Amino acid sequence: MTTPSSFNALSDDQVDAALRACLPVDRWVAEVAAGRPYDSRNALLHAAEGAAAQLDDDELAAALAGHPRIGERATSPEHQAEASAKEQTGVDRSDAAVMHRLQVGNQAYEDRFDRVFLIRAKGRTATEILAELERRLENDDETEREETVTQLRQIALLRLEEVAH
Repeated sequence: MTTPSSFNALSDDQVDAALRACLPVDRWVAEVAAGRPYDSRNALLHAAEGAAAQLDDDELAAALAGHPRIGERATSPEHQAEASAKEQTGVDRSDAAVMHRLQVGNQAYEDRFDRVFLIRAKGRTATEILAELERRLENDDETEREETVTQLRQIALLRLEEVAH
């Protein structure tokens, strides 16, 4: 059985910081931290996934504050600059046409849903992200909120996997 020994060995303050870097939602951080020690990586990830299954409006806003726009570099102190840059490595900023369409799409999304467009960028190209952005612009508000929470959960779990090796 593989255990997340590095995660379990962290101090409370280190766990808090590590979890906030994954998903800056107080309730989620507290629930995942309270489950320590975890006897397996799967147990940790399962607990984290369950705790992130639903986010209220304040939690959603807090979580989104940690993310820059897709295709843009982190500009705010709340942005997880290092993690975001690593996750957006598939976004080729040299393709001016795609970058322009992402910029226009980001603005349309923000006008439509009043929040930043969020997607798990890791493993996706700019073209794939753009296609998802354009598809999601057609969602109704409830469907899009659910997709946003799903994407936040996926990002949080990917980041947590790096912490709990």
